[in-house]
Amino acid sequence: MSVRLTAWTALRVLNQLRHDRRTIALILVVPSVLLALLCYVFNGRPDIFDQVGLLLLGVFPFTSMFLITSVAMLRERASGTLERLLSMPLHKLDLILGYGIAFAAVAVVQAIVAATVAYELLGLQTQGHVVIVLLIVVSTAVLGSSAGLFTSAFARTEFQALQFAPSVIIPQLLLCGLIWPREEMAAPLRAVSNVVPLRYAAEALDQVGTYPEPTTLLWRDLVVVLAFGVVLLAAGAVTLRRRSS
Repeated sequence: MSVRLTAWTALRVLNQLRHDRRTIALILVVPSVLLALLCYVFNGRPDIFDQVGLLLLGVFPFTSMFLITSVAMLRERASGTLERLLSMPLHKLDLILGYGIAFAAVAVVQAIVAATVAYELLGLQTQGHVVIVLLIVVSTAVLGSSAGLFTSAFARTEFQALQFAPSVIIPQLLLCGLIWPREEMAAPLRAVSNVVPLRYAAEALDQVGTYPEPTTLLWRDLVVVLAFGVVLLAAGAVTLRRRSS
């Protein structure tokens, strides 16, 4: 593994994204627009927006980064770029970490833009500090990127890559506590939710919304989210092959 090659991979990915205006719009504009729409849906009920909007501040980046990274990696595979890169003195970890770093940088920008819109323009209020919210949102976006990199190995076309989105995202939305409190779910569903990474992100954000200082549960949940991201990145490295098919 080489730090120089990892950095080169990250810069290459960022340069590609810089020239893709639609992707930039999806990353920077769409989450803010959806939060604004949600604010108007709950017009007159800022208490509900503070609760639901805070959770969706983490869900939207997870969703968008999953879609972008899964399609981006699939393009690398389908175009033969991945095969050419792996024929070079480039370790799999250099490639996968380069992608992870690039999309982590994008996630930071996305989180700052979305949080600025939510707090400054839409009036979102939380007990905890916005910096903690940003830390959780970025971690959740990185988790989405890791999941996208991993699932792209099981698709042959961009359409197939997008088909994974409902099966990966919707169950997590249903079980993370956003739609219904986990404490009131049936016991089997609560058990399944324990292995759903988005559940821990939602719980961490709920802690920020409730308590002025970071809690032990918040830090535990954040570690779990990051652990899921690392495991999925490692799994993504295993799926890389020198020969595309």
